Amino acid sequence: MVDLAPAVAAVRSFNRGYTKVIGVLEEGLLQSSYTLTEVRVLFEIAHAGPEGSSVARIREDLGLDPGYLSRILARFDSEGLVVRGRAPEDARKGTVALTERGAGVFSGLDERSSEQVAAWLSRLGSGERARLVEAMGQIGALLQLEGAAAYDPGSADADVVTGTGTGTGTGTGTGAGTGAGTGAGVGTGAGTGVGVTLRAPRPGDYGWAVERHGALYAAERDFDETFEADVAKIVADYARSHDPDREAFWIAEALGRRVGCVALVRRPTDDGVDTAQLRILLVEPSARGLGVGWRLVEECVAFARKAGYRRMVLYTVDGLSAAHRIYRAVGFEIVRQEAVEMWGHHLVEQEWRLALG
Repeated sequence: MVDLAPAVAAVRSFNRGYTKVIGVLEEGLLQSSYTLTEVRVLFEIAHAGPEGSSVARIREDLGLDPGYLSRILARFDSEGLVVRGRAPEDARKGTVALTERGAGVFSGLDERSSEQVAAWLSRLGSGERARLVEAMGQIGALLQLEGAAAYDPGSADADVVTGTGTGTGTGTGTGAGTGAGTGAGVGTGAGTGVGVTLRAPRPGDYGWAVERHGALYAAERDFDETFEADVAKIVADYARSHDPDREAFWIAEALGRRVGCVALVRRPTDDGVDTAQLRILLVEPSARGLGVGWRLVEECVAFARKAGYRRMVLYTVDGLSAAHRIYRAVGFEIVRQEAVEMWGHHLVEQEWRLALG
């Protein structure tokens, strides 16, 4: 039987400290006369729009006792913060909306909350803030918390994407050129509203790309150390020498942290067609559902067109439906499949191509 006692103690200790930091132990939240629950109910009403919210929805979303919620709404009503009514489609259903006074009260509380968080974030360096936000994102994803920006249940299984394989097939006539590049956990979600930005690598980013490939693929696909070695060679070759006009490497960021990467490099061919290869595509599991995979692939295609390439190629393995949907959506087609043994497994390598000219 698993002994959960140490983990339970650690979580409870964190909770005790964190509740003090954010001020929820005080009699009134944010130096107000309202409790944490009351402020949260105000939040739900304020974000329901000008027409207000269903009382039943607030009760269900927050898991509140009907009597307790009724008393909270009665207080808000007596203080002129809300107006209560009936749903036009069903008079049996109660609704609640903020009055002008209620909107003002909530706005003040919301502003104080942001100021409070900004105050303790300002005591941290930029790197520490990024680590904190990343850790919170991981907690939200693991606990499937509402509003956890990086969580996407549709891609939570190990739907790992290999952006390239070994590249050993004869279709390009390049011989045994390694092409291990990936795209771990690429999801197909359209995004959750969290901004995703793409940028050029900075010091430490290349090492991060190698480390994350090795760790994620060991955990999610059980790939051995030869996979990480292949990725390390690809990244080192690019960092050592590349044509900035025709080759590029992108780091994806969301909420101030690295959540993905991809590279586009020139690939020599026997048929003389100017070809670019998409490589080392990776999306962090915590960022699934933000549309990071789409952004990275589309950026590669756009760059390849602008650079004058006539064709794109990538290597992957079968069974990775999330990534394959992205590839097909932008126009890639499978041109070759081959059974291979690599990275400690028997796999089916696929070559995908996209005509650009």
